[in-house]
Amino acid sequence: MKFGGTSMAGTERIRRVAGLVRGQAAGANGTRNEVAVVVSAMAGETDRLVGFCREANPLHDPAEYDVVVSSGEQVTSGLLALTLQSLGEKARSWLGWQIPVKTVEAHAKARVETIEAPQMLEALERGEIAVIPGYQSVSHNGRITTMGRGGSDTSAVAVAAAIGADRCDIYTDVDGVYTTDPRIVAKARKLKAVTYEEMLELASVGAKVLQTRSVGLAMKSGVRLQVLSSFVDADTNASADDLLGKLIVSEAEMDEMVE
Repeated sequence: MKFGGTSMAGTERIRRVAGLVRGQAAGANGTRNEVAVVVSAMAGETDRLVGFCREANPLHDPAEYDVVVSSGEQVTSGLLALTLQSLGEKARSWLGWQIPVKTVEAHAKARVETIEAPQMLEALERGEIAVIPGYQSVSHNGRITTMGRGGSDTSAVAVAAAIGADRCDIYTDVDGVYTTDPRIVAKARKLKAVTYEEMLELASVGAKVLQTRSVGLAMKSGVRLQVLSSFVDADTNASADDLLGKLIVSEAEMDEMVE
């Protein structure tokens, strides 16, 4: 499960996220699910931290810049773990260097190279919920790196691939994937499923539902994506369609769904 900055903006919203995570972990028919959660910083927090870096030194060292701007996700991962614990769940945060998420050393635009997570996998098997700060990783020489703006989606897909997750659920502040921007075109249709290629095409013309690099990584790694809204649940008057996630899958799986 991955939650963006708007979903994590403040303790009340984090409590709501904790409820969604708890429900997913509970599973159905008494069968508990293993759940890893990737979180973004609170909405606006990364911009605030970037501003501090520029004020401190306009010609800032990229390595120290990453140390500062990656801290927003560290805060939200700790807060979500604490909130889950208050609900009676076993949970802990796993920072990028603790998993570890290893990247090539390119500060502010690092690319994931390997994720080896034996300890986290053992914790998941024991029923512990893993909470992971998105966007954050570590270079081979032990320095903190970040994956660039929007990198939390990429973190989530990379972690899902590394742990062999059944799917990667991306929770956002929108209620699905549309043929075009519904705020501009009244007749825009909500799609129940799209292929990776179609999602990349939508992203290339301005769709901001998912970060483009995360979709490309999902396609390469064979990670099944689902887009949901973190602001819609069964307690509302939402339709059944609103409660369902929008799938992003391979062309082969799309053909099977059509059949």
